[in-house]
Amino acid sequence: MARVKRGVTGRARHKKVLDMAKGYVGRSHNTFRPALERVEKALRYAYRDRRAKKREFRALWIQRINAGAREQGLTYGKLISGLKKAGINIDRKMLADLAISDPDGFKAVVTQAKSALGSA
Repeated sequence: MARVKRGVTGRARHKKVLDMAKGYVGRSHNTFRPALERVEKALRYAYRDRRAKKREFRALWIQRINAGAREQGLTYGKLISGLKKAGINIDRKMLADLAISDPDGFKAVVTQAKSALGSA
């Protein structure tokens, strides 16, 4: 069986890592070993933060909804409870956008939630 020389595949692997390390400072952008460590760590952070991003945005939406609800005399929890009782199915992302961009529309939604809370 013929001997396999790994020059081409090794160079391709190194090139791939060094291309991903573009923009790094120091030896990390032009030397394979430090570049590999930095790239692997960056990929771990990217994987972790794709999940953390969802949590952070949900927290931001809740803060915005709470601020808008308190202007109307309700807390966030009461507002969500009132919306559920009123049968209004609107997600937090849309509700937060409503609170920021269309205060009158948000006020109408809050009014419906208040009336559902009052009748219960």
